[in-house]
Amino acid sequence: MQRRAVTGVLAVALLLAAGCDSGGTPSGQGAAPSRTTAAESSPSGQAPGETAPPARGSVKVLRTVTEGLDSPWGLAPLPGGGLLVSSRDKATITRVDDRTGKQTELGMVSGVAPEGEGGLLGIALSPGYASDHMIYAYFTSASDNRIVRMLYDPQKPAGEQLGAPDTIFKGIPKGVIHNGGRIAFGPDGMLYAGTGESGERGLAQDRKSLGGKILRLTPEGRPAPGNPFPDSPVYTYGHRNVQGLAWDGRQRLFASEFGQDTWDELNAIKPGDNYGWPDAEGRSSDPKYHNPIAQWHTDEASPSGIAYAEGSVWMAGLRGQRLWRIPLKGTEASAPPQAFLTDTYGRLRTVAAAGGDKLWLVTSNTDGRGNPKKGDDRILEVEVK
Repeated sequence: MQRRAVTGVLAVALLLAAGCDSGGTPSGQGAAPSRTTAAESSPSGQAPGETAPPARGSVKVLRTVTEGLDSPWGLAPLPGGGLLVSSRDKATITRVDDRTGKQTELGMVSGVAPEGEGGLLGIALSPGYASDHMIYAYFTSASDNRIVRMLYDPQKPAGEQLGAPDTIFKGIPKGVIHNGGRIAFGPDGMLYAGTGESGERGLAQDRKSLGGKILRLTPEGRPAPGNPFPDSPVYTYGHRNVQGLAWDGRQRLFASEFGQDTWDELNAIKPGDNYGWPDAEGRSSDPKYHNPIAQWHTDEASPSGIAYAEGSVWMAGLRGQRLWRIPLKGTEASAPPQAFLTDTYGRLRTVAAAGGDKLWLVTSNTDGRGNPKKGDDRILEVEVK
């Protein structure tokens, strides 16, 4: 991600009002944005009887689960306990005991070629993990970005627990920047992948390219049934660099996206829609582009992972070094987003639902952009409202 330093106030998209909210709340206590702007209305985005969560929430860090991680990127909670975390630069997957913090390396993923923002990125468990024990991973190879799956056998010795990767999908453009990388299985059992345009802007608007897209695949890596474009894995296009995917309680998909110099975005995803890049960054007056739910100046966010909990989307900020809460009513922001943990733990890479009002939060200070100290990168358990 290459961008000029941007100064200014945070602008946040809201549906029905535009006004001022300049409460100077201390870092980590729910800092409100200083300016709001009108957001897109989605007539079908709200279910009958749907209510919004409280306008203001809270975050409490319960504990540090583990620390001393190396360039952590993806996180996959295991059924029955334990967390799998990928190392972008070491190309390893490690199991973390979420009670004791003990780390056990499963092994190295062969074929990964770390460079710049590329490497071993997102990981996800198979929908049939209970019986097949398969781990899916998105990584940068010598020639492209691709998705593989591997058998995980915890009965084998540490370092030898990963089977050989089976490539199910390849040909996603790679670059030193903008490799996307988040993967997640949706409520429909299909595999979703956020990709970047690898620094070549025009790829985002080219529906024949896999760059700058959200892809929807079967678990075997084929275009999923019901995709908006015939025989294509492309689900949405016009993205710059998608690194966050999450569904709400009504199975609606949301995605976070890096802007360039002006606006980072949180989007509600509608199949087949065009999200504007490179012709639009943030909100646009052109009706052919799908406008974001919320937008932030790039120095306030630089969003990566997102998760849904307690009626809100929770968004990790890298350059912004904070956790954002975006309360929802349907597919609209119901109140101004709040910032928590600002400058407390450094860069935040991944956030994952931990059940109920709990989240797992992964820092990213050893990715070449932060200021790491010994043991700096960690997994936190947080309580949210």
